[in-house]
Amino acid sequence: MKKIILSLFVLVALTSCMVTKTPVGSYLETPGKEVTFDKGKQFWVFWGLIPVGRTHVNTPSNGNCQVVTKYKFSDVLITGLTGGIVSSYSIKVEVKQEK
Repeated sequence: MKKIILSLFVLVALTSCMVTKTPVGSYLETPGKEVTFDKGKQFWVFWGLIPVGRTHVNTPSNGNCQVVTKYKFSDVLITGLTGGIVSSYSIKVEVKQEK
């Protein structure tokens, strides 16, 4: 039992909180406050080798947005509790709203 708890602790402790931000269109040049336009979660099996479906998140019609992919604490728990067999990433689409 101690080995299982130690293994889970090591799995959680050695993961990182990865963030990828991809600006699209003239998002960086647009002034305003960042707000969430849409969000979703992408699941993978077998240590990230095979995607489970494809997550489609909505984007604004003008195309100016920023897509943020994060490996959050909830994703760490999913990966850790399944031993990496199932993993997930959180996806968020941000737009800028005029003040």
